[in-house]
Amino acid sequence: MNRSVISPTPVPAAGASTPSHYLLVLRANQSWLKLDFAELWDHRDLLKMLVRRDIIARYQQTLLGPAWFLLQPLIMASIFSVVFARAARVPTDGVPPLLFYLSSLLGWSFFSQCVSSISTTFTSNADLFGKVYFPRLIVPGATVISNLVTMGLQFLMFLGFFAYYTWLGPQPLPSAGWRWLLLPLLVIQTAAFALGAGLLFASFTQRYRDLLHALQFLVLGWMFLTPVFIPLSHFSGKLAVATYLNPMAPIIESFREVMLGVGSVEPVMVAVSLVETVFVLLVGIMLFQRAARTAVDTI
Repeated sequence: MNRSVISPTPVPAAGASTPSHYLLVLRANQSWLKLDFAELWDHRDLLKMLVRRDIIARYQQTLLGPAWFLLQPLIMASIFSVVFARAARVPTDGVPPLLFYLSSLLGWSFFSQCVSSISTTFTSNADLFGKVYFPRLIVPGATVISNLVTMGLQFLMFLGFFAYYTWLGPQPLPSAGWRWLLLPLLVIQTAAFALGAGLLFASFTQRYRDLLHALQFLVLGWMFLTPVFIPLSHFSGKLAVATYLNPMAPIIESFREVMLGVGSVEPVMVAVSLVETVFVLLVGIMLFQRAARTAVDTI
């Protein structure tokens, strides 16, 4: 849907004694890829409200509350350190295992949470979509922003452990130097790809509910094809080829290279990942807007 404001002459409202100053007309948007940025900006208050709702509702009525934002990646990184670094003897490129896995989970947790939440946009907001009109992209956009807030808190936790290992650790850490400046660009790419992938899945799950159940296994399998547990340099054979087709592989490896100074990302992989990110984002927006036309009738 898009809107048109027509105001050549005052138009009397039904049952009103005085004419209104304009007439607001809602029409179906015929373009799948057209984005009305002015309309999205007009609904910024709704965006803020949805972001607040997502953050509060995630751990509402829990004993630890927002502390789970920090405990979840810390617990997972600790488990990975025991299982992969100590038991399986998986190398961590010379950095402490806890830092290695925290840096990996910083990007991967953000991506997986965005995809899982955005993919249920139509089914989770069926009542809201059926009652009032607003740009449907507001909902997945709010999901990305709320997860960015969570990611920011987890990044502060990472900085705490990074400072500890830098000053009190048994061995000096590799220096990332100026590459820290690339971190915002890396976060933007991760957000763009997560949004595109989530919109892509959302456009199909509104009709095919089986995908909602299969998605958790798809994301889990995707994680094993991404260097979350193992450095990218240790992927070989068909797995090494798969990393060139997996946009998240250079992204996760780049998180480690930017923050810890270790990694083996090739420029070709970064270029391919950027192209895939733009493609998935555009296709995701196109299919999502197409699905939004009939979502109320099918969910």
